[in-house]
Formats: sequence, structure tokens, C-alpha cells
Amino acid sequence: MKGQQREEQGLGPEPAAPPQPTEEEEALIEFHRSYRDLFQFFCNNTTIHGAIRLVCSQHNRMKTAFWAVLWLCAFGMMYWQFGQLFGEYFSYPVSLNINLNSDKLVFPAVTICNLNPYRYTQIKEELEELDRITEQTLYDLYKYNSSNTLGAQPRGRRDLRETWPHPLERLAVPAPPSRARPARSAASIVRDNNPQVNWKDWKIGFQLCNQNKSDCFYQTYSSGVDAVREWYRFHYINILSRLGDTSPSPGEDMLDNFIFACRFNQASCNQANYSHFHHPMYGNCYTFNGKNNSNLWMSSMPGIKNGLSLTLRTEQNDFIPLLSTVTGARVMVHGQDEPAFMDDGGFNLRPGVETSISMRKEALDRLGGNYGDCTKNGSDVPVENLYLSKYTQQVCIRSCFQENMIKECGCAYIFYPLPKNVEFCDYRKHNSWGYCYYKLQDAFSSDRLGCFTKCRKPCSVTGYKLSAGYSRWPSVTSQDWIFRMLSRQNNYTISNKRNGVAKLNIFFKELKYKTNSESPSVTMVTLLSNLGSQWSLWFGSSVLSVVEMAEFVFDLLVITFLMLLRRFRSRYWSPGRGGRGAQEVASTPASSLPSHFCPYSTSLSSPPPGPATFSALTAPPPAYATLGPCPSPSSLVRTDYSAYTLEEPCVRRSVSPIHPRQALPPVGGDQAWQDERKFGDFLSELPHCLWCGGGKQGGQGATEIAQ
Repeated sequence: MKGQQREEQGLGPEPAAPPQPTEEEEALIEFHRSYRDLFQFFCNNTTIHGAIRLVCSQHNRMKTAFWAVLWLCAFGMMYWQFGQLFGEYFSYPVSLNINLNSDKLVFPAVTICNLNPYRYTQIKEELEELDRITEQTLYDLYKYNSSNTLGAQPRGRRDLRETWPHPLERLAVPAPPSRARPARSAASIVRDNNPQVNWKDWKIGFQLCNQNKSDCFYQTYSSGVDAVREWYRFHYINILSRLGDTSPSPGEDMLDNFIFACRFNQASCNQANYSHFHHPMYGNCYTFNGKNNSNLWMSSMPGIKNGLSLTLRTEQNDFIPLLSTVTGARVMVHGQDEPAFMDDGGFNLRPGVETSISMRKEALDRLGGNYGDCTKNGSDVPVENLYLSKYTQQVCIRSCFQENMIKECGCAYIFYPLPKNVEFCDYRKHNSWGYCYYKLQDAFSSDRLGCFTKCRKPCSVTGYKLSAGYSRWPSVTSQDWIFRMLSRQNNYTISNKRNGVAKLNIFFKELKYKTNSESPSVTMVTLLSNLGSQWSLWFGSSVLSVVEMAEFVFDLLVITFLMLLRRFRSRYWSPGRGGRGAQEVASTPASSLPSHFCPYSTSLSSPPPGPATFSALTAPPPAYATLGPCPSPSSLVRTDYSAYTLEEPCVRRSVSPIHPRQALPPVGGDQAWQDERKFGDFLSELPHCLWCGGGKQGGQGATEIAQ
């Protein structure tokens, strides 16, 4: 009832006293007031060893300085060790693991060539013409007459020079460097063909020029044998390029003409176990147990009886003497998905000898990505695989050279696969391809083409380590009946005897094989373990201590931000805030004032003020710090706010607001200084103008001031 009566009189409900905060109450988020408090709290409560010494020895400056220096040195050493560990991790080191396994093994592919490029009927006449020109050249240069061997009549040099380009010449100058130089005159060439000098002062070579004959050079050799073979090989390539297909006639690729006997694991071979292809230099080649074999051979037992055994024919009845200067056979062991590069990994078999090749399998698995520069399948290598087989580094290098050959010379090299819509090089169609090829070969050897850089190593490699043993075959006591059997069964000519046959055995030495695999030397687990060891060594702490450090840094940043924000507000907002508020209140009509602004009256029961009273509002008010109710000192402690009366705005003379950043002199000790500082902060947050009256805000403000 009393409250309703007060509302009817316009005084409003009696305000409740604000709750008094206790020491135990805490806000949801609180921060330390200064850096010193934060530092002391961290050092007193952290689990990092040695930090508490920085505050417990604060009354002894020497100890404090000692522990501070020691703590900082330990901190620096720890992070130096961290840098070393991270540097080792990001260098991506690898460890090599060697594993020995034993299991049934797939027998590798074996390719055998007869070293006899047969004379094709399509180019037989051109090869005979080339032989006659070579014979005449040998006679002119070395006075060697091979007419009885080759069956040709010497012809004049002029006729030869008109028929075949790039004649072989003798030069009386030192070997020129491998670079282009101007073409020599015809008179000097004629003089050099019959020099009267020592053999050390001249070389043999042939001239190559570009398309418009503006740049020429001599491809020279110090050995006449090498010069003749290379010159003959150059013309032989041009002759082969004119064929649409480099395969020999069907009668020349029969296995019986080359291999007398074939057995694997004590079982005879058949036609399904091999495939045939022709090599321009090594002749007819046969691949046993290749990828075209329907059932790959498996080796379950080591030893010579559980491998491949071949009896080969090495006769030289139809050899090209100037192109093939060796006899026997060429053998290469490789994987099923790899092409047979007879120049790179092959070896020769000697006639009249039994060659036993023992194998041992080895596998290598490399780590790709950041740990090594290798490729899994060659899909990320910028070179097209022309062999259509498994990616190997040699496949990529040869494909790269062929691409550059087509790009620079306009034709393809016959020893490498032929891409679509491209022709093999022939000087009848491409008269300067030899000049381009030898220039390109020099750039390729010095890696100016970038093929060795582009072609990365494969991540997975399987190889076979070979060791050979030789013995005479057949023996003196058994050769008669062996040759007799070969002549009856395989049409072998007995007169050839030992130089016409050879035997080959290829087998696994043991079924154990070695696998070399790479693994990361420093993993993420190893890195974290090493970091934790260093952290424990220098500070004796754990992961939670790292979280404490992070919390300390976060609090430090927040306190810095709040201090900067308070300085910014005190500099740009506080000084003019009260003046602007007082001017707004002074210029506002009384009718538009809120209900908690009371009229000027002498008592609570007096009538509302007249027009003369409202004229007082037009006067300039004092500064915002001086506006407010001015009750008597005795009324500040009263609980009945209805007794307050105001006749006019008055000036507070008892207290004045204190800015939060303004220092107050200590009056009653530290506690008095803190109370005065809090009181000043509170006054600075009061409204700009406080008008007394029966309003709710006015009474509440007076209550807070009294408290």
C-alpha cells in the first residue's frame, strides 16, 4: 500500500539497494591489472622449472639476475636445438633398409641376337654397290685391294664421288674440335688425299654440311677402322630408311636357323615361348619368356638344370664384313615389361665356348615426393614414351632424343621408334640430316638437350646381378660325335667345327633375393619425440607447460590491448563528452525532457513550475563534472528519498570527479588510495548531467554516490 501511494504521488517505487560485491565473487572473464601481476602469477604457478626463482629471489637482485640470465640461456639453447631438429626434418633424409627374401621367382626375359644383319633382297643391290665403293676407298687410302674378297672391280674416284655423297677422305690436319667450321676448298681436298706425311699427322673423316652449304665440318677419327665402320654405318642407315618395313623376309627369321636346341627346366621350348624382332645392327633377335608369353616361366629350384639352356649357331656365311666385325651372339637379361636395349645392357657370347650365367635378383624401392627425385610410372615426366612399355630411364632418354631429332632435323633416327606422320632420315629426302644428327649427338652427350634432367629415375626398379663362367665346348674328345649329330639333325656344316657353335646356360644362383627399400629417417613421431626430449632437458616440463606459455602470451597481448584502448578513450573521448551533453540538455525544451527530470519546486507538494521557472533551463549550465544533485550531507545517508528537494541546479563542492588516469595522492595508506581510485573511476562513468527529483535514475545515482 505504501508503495502504491508513492506511485500515485509521482515519486515512483522505492529503489532497492544494489547488492554489495564480495571478495569471493569473480567475473566470467578477468585479466590482470598490470604486467607485474601477470608475471608474478605466471612464475608462481607455472610448471616450468626455474621460473619461480625469478620472483622468490626478488629481494636479492644478484640471484634474480643470475636466474634470469640462466633461464634465458636455457630458453635460447632449447630453441636452437629446435631449429636443428626442424632443419633435419625438412631436409627429408632417408634410411636404406635391406631385406632378404626367399620364394619362387619369375624367370626374367632373355633376348638373344645373332650379330648378323642379313642382306635383304629389297636392298641387296644397294648394299653390294656400297661394298664396292668402300673397297675402292680402302685401296685409295691404304692401298688395300680386297677385290678377291668382295668380288668387285675398282672404279675411279670421280665416278664414286658423283654416285655417293659424303666421300671418305684423308685429312692432313690435326683433329678439329667438335664444332662447325667453313668447308674446305676442293683443291685442298685433292692435295690431302695423297699426303707424304707421317701417319700421326693425318686423320680420316667425311664432310657434313647444312642445308645451304654455309656451314660444314668434318667428322674425323684417328683410327681408320673406326672411320670406315662409321662411314659405312652412316650410308647403311640411309639405305635401310628407304624400306617401308625393316623386318627381314619370312625365310630369314626362322628360329631353327639360329638356335639348334632350347630347354627350360628340363622341358623343350616351343614357338609360344619366344617372340622375334629385327635390330638394324644386331640382326635377328629372339626374346624368350617375354610379355607376349602366355605362361611365364617360374623357377622353384636354383641351379644350371633348372634354368634356360640354348645351343646357338654362330656361322658367318652371310655376314656383312664392313658392318659386323664380331662373331658369336649378343645376349641381354631384362624384365618382361622392359624393352631390350642391346647396346646398353647386352654382352657377347664367344663361339666354341659354353657360357654359364648365374643370376641374383635385386629390387630397389625409392621414396618419391620430397624424399627423392623419382617417378612411379613416368606420367609426370614431360617426355612421351615412344616404346609403349614400362617406364625406365633409358626409355625416357631415347624418346627424348627422338623428339629433339624430329624437332631439329625434320626426320626420325632409324634406331629408335618411329612416331606417327614422321619419316626416317634419308639424305635423298633430307640431305642435311647427317649434319644435324652429329650436332645433336654432341649436344645430347653434354646434356645441353636436358634429357638427363627431364628423365627421372623410376621409384621401383628390378634388376639382375649377373656373373659368368666360361668353358671350352665341345671338348676335344666329344667334338666329333657332337658335330656329327648337329650336321645330321640341324644341317650344320662340319667344316666350321668349333667356330660355328656356342652354348648358353642362364639360371638363378639362389632363390634368395635382396630388396633395398627407402624409408623416412625422421618421421613426425620422431620429430615430436626429439622436441619433447629437448624441452624436458632444458626446462623439465611437458606439453601442458607449452599451453601455459601460450596462455601467458595471450594474456600479455590482451592486457596490452586494453591499456592502449583505455589510453585512446581518455585522449579522444573523455574531455569533450560532458560539455556536449550539457549543451544538449540546456537547449532541450522542458516538455521533451524525460520523466525522471524533475521541475524546479520548493517542496514535493508544490504545483508545477510556471513559465518563469522554465526560463532557467535556457541558461548555460556549468561543466558536466559540476552538474548533479546537491543534497545536504545528512540526507545522503537517509533511506527515504522523498525528502529530497531541489530548488535549482547546484554545484557539487564536496567532491569532484576524478579521471581514471589521474593519480591521487595516498591519504590513508594503500587501501585508502585504492578506495579513492575506485571512487574516481565510478564518478567518471556517471551520466553527464544528473537532475534530482523523484525519478528512478536520480534516486539510484544519489544512492550510489552515498555509498
